[in-house]
Amino acid sequence: MTRTVKTELPRHSLLHSYIQEGDFVDCYKCATTLSVDTAAARAMAFPFWAGWLLRLRNILVAPLGLTKEVPEGDKIGPFPIDQRNEQEIILGFDDSHLNFRISILTTGTEAYCATWVRRNNWLGRIYLAAIMPFHILIVRNAVSQIWRPDSKHP
Repeated sequence: MTRTVKTELPRHSLLHSYIQEGDFVDCYKCATTLSVDTAAARAMAFPFWAGWLLRLRNILVAPLGLTKEVPEGDKIGPFPIDQRNEQEIILGFDDSHLNFRISILTTGTEAYCATWVRRNNWLGRIYLAAIMPFHILIVRNAVSQIWRPDSKHP
């Protein structure tokens, strides 16, 4: 039985305020009664292999001048909090090659994890295409951590 399902972004998501024609958006959901804070903490507690991929990314993009350090401020996992309400937390920041946000939204019975990306230039288009297989694995893992009842994360 699949517990993580690809779906449409809920209409009431704060992430809709970012979306313009041509942007990349994907969304996955799972059943859960967790609060948005607990769901976000679980989703952003990346497994070892995902953390390793992020470190490898930083090494590979250094010569291209892409951001290696995440902006300061309140964070969940490696990403800064951009905005939030009682049901949704938006994480992410803008960079020279692309802008991205991650939404964790809970409804009381489901949690949604969505990603929005605006490619700012040719480097952003190449970058997104190169990381897409890893993005899908990481997001599906993140949503499975929200669902998993025996998770050791908060």
